[in-house]
Amino acid sequence: MKILFLANRVPYPPYRGDKLKIFNLARRLNKRHELYLLTFAQNEEDLSYKAELEKIFKEVHFVYLPKWKSAANCIAGLWDPTPLQVLYFRSNQMQGELNKMLKQHDFDAIHVQHLRMSPYLENRADLPRILDLPDAFSLYWERRKTVKRGLLTTIFENFEQKRVLKYEDILKKYNISLVCSQEDLEYLEKMHGTTNLRLLPNGVDISTFKAGGHDYSHNNVILFTGNMDYAPNVDAVGYFTEAILPLIRKEMPQVKFVIAGQRPVQKVLDLASEHVTVTGFIKDLAAMYNTASVVVAPLRFGAGTQNKVLEAMAMGIPVVCSNIGFAGLGIKSGEGAIMQTDPHEFAKSVTNILSSEQQRATIGNEGIKVIKSKFDWDVVALKLEEYFNMIRKQ
Repeated sequence: MKILFLANRVPYPPYRGDKLKIFNLARRLNKRHELYLLTFAQNEEDLSYKAELEKIFKEVHFVYLPKWKSAANCIAGLWDPTPLQVLYFRSNQMQGELNKMLKQHDFDAIHVQHLRMSPYLENRADLPRILDLPDAFSLYWERRKTVKRGLLTTIFENFEQKRVLKYEDILKKYNISLVCSQEDLEYLEKMHGTTNLRLLPNGVDISTFKAGGHDYSHNNVILFTGNMDYAPNVDAVGYFTEAILPLIRKEMPQVKFVIAGQRPVQKVLDLASEHVTVTGFIKDLAAMYNTASVVVAPLRFGAGTQNKVLEAMAMGIPVVCSNIGFAGLGIKSGEGAIMQTDPHEFAKSVTNILSSEQQRATIGNEGIKVIKSKFDWDVVALKLEEYFNMIRKQ
């Protein structure tokens, strides 16, 4: 098939989030299909990755959208019913470049990444299109409201959540709309009454995050990974440090909490102490995971599934996480990850794991089984290929 990927961010380097998913899916699909990429570039560094992407895509096209222009889009559209998330990526140049490519090529299928890119093909029912949502965005904003915040932030988030929920109706205009968790799928079906939703889980590159080499003998490092300018992650590490870590250290004063991830904001940097380490960017995340005795993901808002949970499970490292993203894994508590929402029970689960090498190994090995059967990128790419075949241009 001849497939176009329309992406909101340059999918390289493939470290986290949006970039990670497109890169891994395309790297597997290009063995059997002819792939094309059209994406926004936000800076000169993005533009420099064209040669790397051309190893995967037959053609790579950039539309330059600097952050100042995105900010101007949002300011100009404050009274527009369109969510700011979508206004941020509004571009006449992108629409023009897309139209040009559609005239030049007869694509069998088009993959549209994120709600942010959905307007560009919403009215092209003549084309076979899949809209791939990283999560139920309205659910993300709904959960974000449950965490106490400042008055102006609360007003903005209530405003944005209502706009996102209404705008999500756009998913009905696509042949298929994808989400990464069953929890998100059921929520969107309930809120929008749509029947075109399908499941495409997030994946793990098991050649990078390899199982079988973890040393279960150490029991003093608690690890959190993720982009540390992302609001749910910032809130999670603050909450863990203030409400959960002291409970753990009462029982096990030797433990260290490591926060590993790029672009830590000042609020995260301020958490550093003799027992809390903030690393900043980590190039080799697999090596960092292997230093951990347990990985934690105490998110209080968000949606979808968490890469940090999947990656740790792939390497056989036990995880303790909140309910955010856990339901979408389709597993029972203990099959690689233990789910807790109460801070005292969360702390108890962590100390129980740290106190037992056998428990660390048992939970870790259960996680490996889950990843290999459901979340290996090879498995996920085959599922996406099935969806392309369902809608492909005849």
